[in-house]
Amino acid sequence: MNSDHGAAPDPQIVRQAISWMMRMGNAGASPRVQRQCADWRAADQRHELAWQRIQSLNQEVASHYRAVPGAGLALEASAQRLSRRQALKLLGVAGLLGSAAWLGGDLDQWQQWSSDYATGVGERRSFVLPDGSAMQLNTRSAADIRFSRQQRLVSLRHGEIMISCKADPRPFQVSNCDALFETGNGRFTVRQQDDCTRLSVTRGKVAIHSPQGGSLTWAQAGQSWQVDQAGPRLMATPDMDMGAWADGLIVTRNMRLQPFLEEVNRYRHGYLSCAAGIADLRLSGVFRLDDTDKLLALLPQALPVRLHSRTRFWVRLESLQG
Repeated sequence: MNSDHGAAPDPQIVRQAISWMMRMGNAGASPRVQRQCADWRAADQRHELAWQRIQSLNQEVASHYRAVPGAGLALEASAQRLSRRQALKLLGVAGLLGSAAWLGGDLDQWQQWSSDYATGVGERRSFVLPDGSAMQLNTRSAADIRFSRQQRLVSLRHGEIMISCKADPRPFQVSNCDALFETGNGRFTVRQQDDCTRLSVTRGKVAIHSPQGGSLTWAQAGQSWQVDQAGPRLMATPDMDMGAWADGLIVTRNMRLQPFLEEVNRYRHGYLSCAAGIADLRLSGVFRLDDTDKLLALLPQALPVRLHSRTRFWVRLESLQG
């Protein structure tokens, strides 16, 4: 082998290698996918090198943590189960591609390489889809699209998405681990959380197809729904505008301080929390997301709290009485 083995690879090739690894697993290693993957590997020596090193890391994660849910998916599944520190340590030991630097210091980065569309921490992006519909991704989000003559499908892999779809004979669908959401010409937001998915509709109506089957549930404009293993459930008026992030805002209505800080923490690195004694303080207002440090600095003006900062990445709110 030549000296190229010590060089950092093209990020696009790394992304392709991860994508092929996942396709091999998702397709159950069908003969067709195996042939396509083999052709890609043979097309360029750099492809084969990236493939071998991705496989090497995949095997390292699998053997180290003994958590292999399926062929070709150990990297994804194990990374989701590890703490950030554990995973970065493992990547450093593995020495993939000579260094773990190509991951950008953040495990969310693998989503960006293996997804059609993705955002990092604090990033919000807008896209125009092939049919002219508008798609916005919130912080730490990833999605794939599959458009054909028969369908318009967006698969939300992680995070939060807003769709403003154009009228078309084909239905517009957004799928994730909890449900399939379908509309003809609507505007709606889908947010995937650890234990459920939240849907908010601002225009038109959206059909909710839950995995449990049964009759469709229709979400109307102005409504917010929660979908989990128990099925869809209409929510009371939320204490936060679910679509305000698309305008770079957090808009709250009598929201508890602790969940407010959890929301802010989605847009920044590091630790952000509050003392238990002030967790139930209520907050209403409009807050800009462009600079979360400035946002936090405003809180003592609105509430009887003070900021305790060890560093910019470690912030805790405490009572003025403490």
